[in-house]
Amino acid sequence: MHRTIARAALPLLLSSLTSLAGSLVVTSVLGRHDTGALAAFALTMAVHSPASMAVMGGLRGLAPFVAPFRDDPLAAIPVLRDARWLALLIGTAGAVVVACVPLIASLGGSGVEGFGVLPYALGASLLVSASNGGANTVLVSLGRGRQVLWASVAATAVVVALVPFTVARWELAGAGLAFLCSSLAGVTVANLALRAALGRPVGRGRPRVREILRICRVSLPLSGTLLIKFAGLGVLAYAAARTGVTGSAGHAILYALSGFLMVPAIAVSQAAVPEIARADDMRSRRHTARAALTLAAGAAGIGAAVVPLLGGPLLRLFTADEAVRGLVTAVVGIMLVSTLAEAGSAVMGSGGRRGAWGPSRSGTACSRSSRLPWRLRVDWVRCGWRCS
Repeated sequence: MHRTIARAALPLLLSSLTSLAGSLVVTSVLGRHDTGALAAFALTMAVHSPASMAVMGGLRGLAPFVAPFRDDPLAAIPVLRDARWLALLIGTAGAVVVACVPLIASLGGSGVEGFGVLPYALGASLLVSASNGGANTVLVSLGRGRQVLWASVAATAVVVALVPFTVARWELAGAGLAFLCSSLAGVTVANLALRAALGRPVGRGRPRVREILRICRVSLPLSGTLLIKFAGLGVLAYAAARTGVTGSAGHAILYALSGFLMVPAIAVSQAAVPEIARADDMRSRRHTARAALTLAAGAAGIGAAVVPLLGGPLLRLFTADEAVRGLVTAVVGIMLVSTLAEAGSAVMGSGGRRGAWGPSRSGTACSRSSRLPWRLRVDWVRCGWRCS
């Protein structure tokens, strides 16, 4: 089972790494361009991340519904149409919230200004991603995870190619434009791959309210859990911003590094859900979940060991500000412990959803499993405030 999950997770891992590479490039370019711009970007992403995670969670709930149709993909088309209606509803709500970032920042007393059109561009990017309708999740569930890699490569190539030039010319607005173009490229390639897998376009049918609600019973607990978790991390980003621009920029770098270390766990959790959904009995499902947890923890542990070894050279890629680098160095240990805890939470939370295991309190289990990472993140903000 370890080999089965690892083979399925490898293209997803590479896909996530390429996507994250794009985010790291944006963070690095903005950090070296202007610390204030990086702080504004960090606060915008503090709202964008929970919204995008809510959409992602809602779409990942598709996996148990699509996995049984691996041998007959065309039979899954009605489910995909229902999922697109759900994704657009969640995505529209998320895009509106992201567009309100300047107002949220003002009410929160962060002191960070100069957002420009970045919140609107990221809101549009989120809406474009939602219109994807879970194409990547469907490809994974149908056993075509390699196709997801090409969609991610296309999106990353666009953002990496554009952001150095757009930021130099339009600053934060340029970063938003690069993200929007990246989303368009990724969605286009993913939908072309899905069309090739199905042999025909998905199209749009009339919304089947009963079936959409059936998907919601699986998707919304996971979506809500991710929303709560990442909203909590967003609150921490605003708490860091209240310590000053240096604290906000330092938090942005720590968050980027944490995301990089979380990639293997997320890839493994995605690959494990279809296998759990197809298992014949509870014993097989538990065995699959344990195998996934072992793989995720091992990969995250290796990454956590590498970050301290790279140390200074790695941080110099993100910023030339000595104060920001010193702040990150002071609290990086807490971030690494937090990330290891989150790796286990990601796998057990995904494997514990109702669609994969049968009736369960998946949302409650995920929420409880995320308490340790939350407390550790609070500690790193407190420590950073004391060191700043």
